[in-house]
Amino acid sequence: MEVVELHGIVEGSGEELVLLHPVGLDSSFWGAMPAMLAHSHRVLRLDLRGFGGSPLGAGAVPIEAYAADVRQSIRRHGLRRPAVLGLSFGGMVAQTLALEHPESVSRLILCGCPGGIPAEAREALRERGAAAERDGMESIVALTIERWFTPGFVDNPVVERVRARLRSNTVRAWAEGWRAISGFDALPRLGTLDVPTLVVAGAQDAATSPAASAALAAAIPGARRAVLPGAPHMMQLETSGLFTETVGDFLAGRPVGAA
Repeated sequence: MEVVELHGIVEGSGEELVLLHPVGLDSSFWGAMPAMLAHSHRVLRLDLRGFGGSPLGAGAVPIEAYAADVRQSIRRHGLRRPAVLGLSFGGMVAQTLALEHPESVSRLILCGCPGGIPAEAREALRERGAAAERDGMESIVALTIERWFTPGFVDNPVVERVRARLRSNTVRAWAEGWRAISGFDALPRLGTLDVPTLVVAGAQDAATSPAASAALAAAIPGARRAVLPGAPHMMQLETSGLFTETVGDFLAGRPVGAA
């Protein structure tokens, strides 16, 4: 399997933490969280293949290849066994990393993501990539923003940054990301995980249902689940303070909000 060398940014010192972003974004879309956690952690923010400063590989790949890229980056940056936080697509990559390379993960924080894509939903997800292939990246921006944020937040300047990031992506990176997502199915294997896990759900998430989030938490032995009031799919941007507090509490071993 071809491995791509990912662009990454390291900040801070202390316990190790890797951040994996949603499809279509990059490592700059975490709000204030990286700088805040860098006071107590060595934070590695990665651009997944095809996004930000990371190249695409030779062709479309399954989600296991995205996880292999992350594993290589963990090693290249000298991290030993970090906590891994992934949001949306990044959360699916984080699950796959923990399953395929358990020596690379000490804790999991899985945000706004399911444990698998039902067979009946796969074609619709592939269509999100196909739409851009037919009509360009501009054609997917409005519906993506609608899924990701609440109506009252869409005029915030950070959402304009998201729009610009979506428009600047290559069609191929976007489409290949959605093809990888459409084939994701970790649920049957999640019972084998043996790492402390927090599942974070947004109460207003229009992209990952509460039932999918609850099923993910139920599938991982000992997993805790926190539901953030008012949070949409892009919880790290729209509800940045609450999101950072929840993640920080889990990493510090403090109680976190329960569903």
